[in-house]
Amino acid sequence: MNLLFIIMAPLFGALLPLLFKRTPRAVQTLITLAVPLSCIAVLLNYAPATFAGDVPKQFVEWLPALGLNFALRLDGLSLLFVSLILGIGVLIIGYAHYYLSRDDDEGRFYACLLLFMASMLGIVMADNILLMWAFWELTSISSFLLIGYWFHSSDARRGARMALATTGAGGLALLAGLLLIGNIAGSYQFDAVLAAADTIKNHDYYATALVLVLLGAFTKSAQFPFQFWLPHAMAAPTPVSAYLHSATMVKAGIFLLARFHPVLGGTEMWLTIVTVVGLITMLVGAYFALLKHDLKGLLAFSTVSHLGLICMLLGIGTEGAIVAALFHIINHACFKAALFMTAGIIDHESGTRDMRKLQGLMGLMPLTATLAMVVAASMAGIPPFNGFMSKELFLDQAVQQHLFGGLSWFVPILATVGAALSVAYSIRFIHDVFFNGDYKELPKKPHDPPRMMSAPVAILAIMCIAIGLAPMTMVSGILDVAASSVTNASTTVKLSLWHGFNLPLLMSFVAVVAGILIYAARDQLFTFNRQFDGQDAKHNFERIVQRISDRAAQLFDRLDTGSLQRYVAFVLISVIVIMLPSLIDLSAITGGKPQQPIDVVSMVGAIVLIAAAFATATLHRNRFVMLMMLSVVGLMVSLAFAHFSAPDLAMTQLVVEVVSIVLMILALFFMPQKTARASSGHRVFRDIIIASFIGGIVATLNFAILTSPAESISDFFIANAKIGGGGTNVVNVILVDFRGFDTLGEITVLAIAAAGIHKLLNKLKPFMPSSDVDGRPWHRIKHPLMLTNVANLVLPMAMMVAVYIFLRGHNLPGGGFIAGLIAASAMILQYIANGVDWVKGRFNVNYQSLMSIGVMIAALTGLGSWLFSKPFLTSWFTYLKWPVVGKWEFATALLFDLGVFLTVIGATMMILSNFGKMTTRHRPTYEGN
Repeated sequence: MNLLFIIMAPLFGALLPLLFKRTPRAVQTLITLAVPLSCIAVLLNYAPATFAGDVPKQFVEWLPALGLNFALRLDGLSLLFVSLILGIGVLIIGYAHYYLSRDDDEGRFYACLLLFMASMLGIVMADNILLMWAFWELTSISSFLLIGYWFHSSDARRGARMALATTGAGGLALLAGLLLIGNIAGSYQFDAVLAAADTIKNHDYYATALVLVLLGAFTKSAQFPFQFWLPHAMAAPTPVSAYLHSATMVKAGIFLLARFHPVLGGTEMWLTIVTVVGLITMLVGAYFALLKHDLKGLLAFSTVSHLGLICMLLGIGTEGAIVAALFHIINHACFKAALFMTAGIIDHESGTRDMRKLQGLMGLMPLTATLAMVVAASMAGIPPFNGFMSKELFLDQAVQQHLFGGLSWFVPILATVGAALSVAYSIRFIHDVFFNGDYKELPKKPHDPPRMMSAPVAILAIMCIAIGLAPMTMVSGILDVAASSVTNASTTVKLSLWHGFNLPLLMSFVAVVAGILIYAARDQLFTFNRQFDGQDAKHNFERIVQRISDRAAQLFDRLDTGSLQRYVAFVLISVIVIMLPSLIDLSAITGGKPQQPIDVVSMVGAIVLIAAAFATATLHRNRFVMLMMLSVVGLMVSLAFAHFSAPDLAMTQLVVEVVSIVLMILALFFMPQKTARASSGHRVFRDIIIASFIGGIVATLNFAILTSPAESISDFFIANAKIGGGGTNVVNVILVDFRGFDTLGEITVLAIAAAGIHKLLNKLKPFMPSSDVDGRPWHRIKHPLMLTNVANLVLPMAMMVAVYIFLRGHNLPGGGFIAGLIAASAMILQYIANGVDWVKGRFNVNYQSLMSIGVMIAALTGLGSWLFSKPFLTSWFTYLKWPVVGKWEFATALLFDLGVFLTVIGATMMILSNFGKMTTRHRPTYEGN
C-alpha cells in the first residue's frame, strides 16, 4: 500500500455504495465503513515515519508540461488533518446509518460522502499546489451534492447554490494566486515553493498573490464578510453538517492558511489582514449564534466564531499561536461533530430543532443530555475539558501580541468578549433544550436514540475529557510534528490543564461569569436585535443573482439582434480596430527573409483563385452557380498545395472538396434555386469596406510571416519519421504516430458530429419541391443511363485506388483519411447514379456501426502499447518478406490508420446517405409511380 491508496480508495470507493444500492442498508454501511478504515490502516503504517521527522512522499508524473503532477506528502500538518478527516468520517458514516430515513437514498448519500472525503484528503496531502487546487474545487462540487442532498427542498437547493457560488468564486481567486506563486518560485511543487519563501515575500506580486490566496481561504472557511453561506448550508442532513463543520470543508481554508504560513506569513500585511478578519469573524459569529433559535443555526454560527478564532491565531503567527491554533482545530473537531450529532438526535427523536419549542428534555433523554453537556462545556471552555486549554492558549496569545501598537490592548478585551459569548450560547444550547421548565408536547415523544446512534457522540465526549485531563499523552506528539510543518522549524509542545494563577486564567473566569450574565439578559438582546430589519442572506444572495441575471438579459437583448451580418460585422470591426494600428508601418513588420520569385503558373493560379472567389461572392443569389464557383476555389487550393510540394494536402483537399460539394448540392435540393436580394446598397457598401480591410490585414500578416525567419519543427519530424515511426511519409507518420492522440480525438469528434447530424436529419421534415427548375415532376425523372454505367465502372476502380492509397500511406502520399474519402466518394456516386433504394438492396451496411468500429480500432491500437509498458499509441514496425511481394514493411500504425479509414467512410456515408433518404422519405406518391 502507498500514499496514493489513501486518496484513491474513497475516490473510487464512492462507486461501491451505488453498486450495492439494492443490498440491505446495514451491508451498504459496512461496505462504506470499510473504505475509510482501510485508509486508516495505511495511515498507521506511515505515521511512525512522520512522527520521527520524515516526510513520506509519492510522485506520479501527470502533466509535467504544465507543472501539474500527482505528488503527495504526509508531513505533520497533513497527518493531523488526515487523521481528523478519516477518524470523524468513520463516526459520521456509522451515525448516518441511524439518522437517514428509509425513504432516503443511502447509497447516493454514502457515495457523495466518500467523494467529499477523497477531495479533502487530496487537499491536505497534495505536494503540488495545482493538484491541491484541483481537489479544492472537487470539495466545492461534492459539498454542493451533499448540501443539496434533499433536492426536493427549496432551502437545500438554495443553500447548495450559495455555497457553490461563494466557494467556487474563491477557488478561482485561489487559482490565480497559486499560479502567481508558482511562477515566482519557478515550480508548483511545494518544496520548491517553500524554498522560495523569501523570494515570494519580496516580490512585487506578493501583495496580489496574498490577497488572492486569502480570498480562497476566507470564502472556504466562512470568514467575514463571506460567512453568510455557511449557516444556510444547514439545509443538508445533519451528518453532512457535522462532517462539514468539524473536519472538512470549512477546515480546508484553515489548512490553506496553515500550509502557506511559511510562504506568505510573517509580513505586516499577513498579520494585519488575517488577524483582523479572524477577530471580526469570531465576534460576529458568536453574537449571531446566541440569537438563533434553530439548534443547527446556533451551532453553525458558533463554527463561524471558532473558525475566526483559529484564523486570528494563524494571523498572530508566533510559535505559541500556531500551537494554539492547531490544538483548537483538534478540540473544535471533537466537540463540534458531537454537538451537531446531538442536534440531529434531538431533531430525529422530537421532530423539531426549534429551541422555542424544546424544553425539559433532561428526564426524557438523560443520556443525550449528559453527552451534550460534556461537549457543550468543552465548546464553552470550561475545565477540565479540552476546549478550556485551547481557549486559555488563545487568550494568552491575545495578551502577548503587539500587532497594533498602542491599540494592542484592545485585542485581549475583544477576545474575552468572544469567549464570553461562546459561554452564553453554550449555556443556551443546554439550558433551553434540556431544562428551562417542564416538557411540552412535541410532534414526536422524544427519547434517547439507539445506543449505536449515541456511540459516536459518546466517543467524542470521551475524547474531550481525555484530551483535557491528559493532553500530553493524547495529542502532544501530533501537535509537535504539525506545528513543525507550519513553522518550518522544530517545535516542542507543552500542554497542561493548570498553569497557575495568571492573566489568561482571570480572563477565562471573567468570560464564564460574563457569559452567564449575557445568557441571563438574553431577552434584552433579542429585543435589541428586533429593532434592526431582518436580513436573510439566502434571499439577499438570490436577489443579487436575479439582478445580475436581469442585467445580463438586458445586455443580451441589446446585443442579440438576430442579424448574423451584424454579429460578424461587429467581430470584424473589432479585429480592424485592434490590428490596424500595428500594421500600418509595413517596413516595421517586414522580415529579412528573401521573397520568392513569381512564376507564370503561380500568377495564373492566383488570378483564377481570386476570380472564382469574387464570382462566389457576387453570384451568391444563384446558389448552384455560386456552388460551382466555390468548387473552383477548392480545386485551385488543391493545385496550390501540389505546386508547393504538399501532395498529401492536395489529395486531401481534393477529395474533401468533392464530398463537400456533393453534400451542399444535396442540401440545395431542399432550398430555393434563387434567393431574393437581402441587402441594401448601403449595407453592401459597408460590407465591401469591412471585407477590404480584413483582406488587407490578412494579406499583411501573411507577408510579415513569410518574410520573417522562423525556426521550424519540421526538421525534427523529417529526421525522426523513419527511425521513430517507420515511415518516410512524414505527414502520415505525424498523424498516426507523433500526433496520434490528436488524430484519435479528431476522428472521435467526427464520429460524434456525424451521429448528431444523423439524428437531426432523421427528425427533420424539410420543404421538398415537387418539380425541378423546368417544371418536370421529380417522380418522372429517371436516373441517367450514362451516369449509372459510369458509376458502376468507377466503383471497383475507386475501391482499388482507395486500398492502394491506404496501404502506401506510411511511405508515400496517402493514408487512411484520404483513402476513406475516396471510397466514400465512390459510394456517394452510386447513391447519386442509382438511388438510395437500389444501393441499399445491394450494399446494406450500418454506417453508424462501421464508424464506431473504426474509432474502437484506433483506440484499441493505442491501448495495445500499454501491454508492452509503452506510452499510449506508441508504434511498432518491422519488415516482412512475403512470396511474390518481397520485402514489405508492417507498422502497427497501419491498424490505427485502418480505424481512421473506417471512421471516415462511416461518418461521411452516414451524413450523405441520410440526405438521399430524406428525398424518398418525403417524396409524394403519384398514381402509376
